[in-house]
Amino acid sequence: MRMKELSLRQDPDLRKELALLARGCDFVLPSRFKKRLRAFHAEQGQAGGPLPIQDCVFILYSAQVKSEAPVPTALSESIPKFYFPRGRPKANLNIDGLIAKIEKIFSQFPNERATIEDMGKVAKACECPLYWKAPLFNSAGGDRTGFVSVHKFVAMWRKMLQTCHDDVSKFVHLLAKPGCNYLEQEDFIPFLQDVVNSHAGLAFLKEASDFHSRYITTVAQRIFYNVNRSWSGRISCSELRKSSFLQNVALLEQEEDVNQLTEFFSYEHFYVIYCKFWELDTDHDLYIDQRDLARHNDQAISHKMIERIFSGTVTRRLRKDGRLSYADFVWFLISEEDKKTDTSIEYWFRCMDLDGDGVLSMYELEYFYEEQCVKLETMAIEPLPFEDCLCQMLDLVKPEVEGKITLRDLKQCKLSHIFYDTFFNIEKYLDHEQKDPFSVEAETEGQEISDWEKYAAEEYDILVAEETTTDQQLFQNQSLPQHSVELFTISIFPPVVVVLTCSSLE
Repeated sequence: MRMKELSLRQDPDLRKELALLARGCDFVLPSRFKKRLRAFHAEQGQAGGPLPIQDCVFILYSAQVKSEAPVPTALSESIPKFYFPRGRPKANLNIDGLIAKIEKIFSQFPNERATIEDMGKVAKACECPLYWKAPLFNSAGGDRTGFVSVHKFVAMWRKMLQTCHDDVSKFVHLLAKPGCNYLEQEDFIPFLQDVVNSHAGLAFLKEASDFHSRYITTVAQRIFYNVNRSWSGRISCSELRKSSFLQNVALLEQEEDVNQLTEFFSYEHFYVIYCKFWELDTDHDLYIDQRDLARHNDQAISHKMIERIFSGTVTRRLRKDGRLSYADFVWFLISEEDKKTDTSIEYWFRCMDLDGDGVLSMYELEYFYEEQCVKLETMAIEPLPFEDCLCQMLDLVKPEVEGKITLRDLKQCKLSHIFYDTFFNIEKYLDHEQKDPFSVEAETEGQEISDWEKYAAEEYDILVAEETTTDQQLFQNQSLPQHSVELFTISIFPPVVVVLTCSSLE
């Protein structure tokens, strides 16, 4: 082979094979490569002696690398940034102008110090909703000193404007613990306590401090029930953006009647939940056991389902003795009375999925249906054979995979409440059996308020009517002084009943 006029750049085969050799691929040494290598050594010998094989490989590999065209870097620069975990920065944000407004507000306060009562004006200067005032106050250190100086607040808010670029990231930063980018349930307590203390629609609750924590617990559970779609116990910025919670917080300023804010803050809804729990909690320690929960709604829910609820599949706060807390009861009652929401569908799916494989098998459905059949026979009603019931449910859900019902199937079928009630709620199952399923589906599509809102409104009217009748009977009892009746009522039920009762008696 003639190598006299052959250079490294003119022999791509040799250059490629030597490059592989330099990378450690010593298996590419065919005979033709050895011949070329000897010829190359001979040519180098004429020029002053052969080079070692390591130098030869290094030279040829360097030449090969240099000859390759460089990768253009403009490609990465042309892709605009699309991920903004703390919100998209505003192009023309005048931070100094906003700070000047805040300093002007602080100049109106003695010694340029703001108390919690002054923070409403400060929140407005920050262009925040009114009820951000407590988080703003606490984030600037006011919870420790009882006031906030202008310098401390300006330093905090300037840093906030530079790092957080939308309302969601600001709210999470204000409430979260240092170093955390998520919210836990205890993070909401100072914020909700300020709502209780300062909202006009909750003024009657000031004197009944025992019910502050119970109302706050109820609202906190409803926040996580609706917002924390991941069931992680931690609300992320992404989950908060997808929810309507901050819009409801802004409405607190405009709406004097908190009962109009039915998604989170309704006092009537709290009253219904708490009274239902009170009826089951015989020792009134805010914990119930399986026998207590079984009495809910005249034992309509099957014992097998109650066992699953107490197994820990949908609870976080079970005591060592296996009892259920009031916070978990909030989730149970909302899920029981409205089985059409995503959270309630997930709640009951977790309970019915005995092996946790993400699929409701025919065995699991039969396991729960057996107890329904026993209850029907006790009521002298002939139950539908499981095979026939199964055919009806499969026609109702229309699963993507035959014989396997997934969470996705139940969310898409729009009739999940009928499916669930068939297997563990005997009273609602019988109600559904008396209705045309097509009319139920049409009614569901045209429904303006949720099943939970409808249930809460009806139960609230019933509870208030019952308490009014009871109080009238107590007042007619000559042996019980009037002030004793009031103290008795306040110690048992939230004060809204007392307010309504007194006005009705007048």
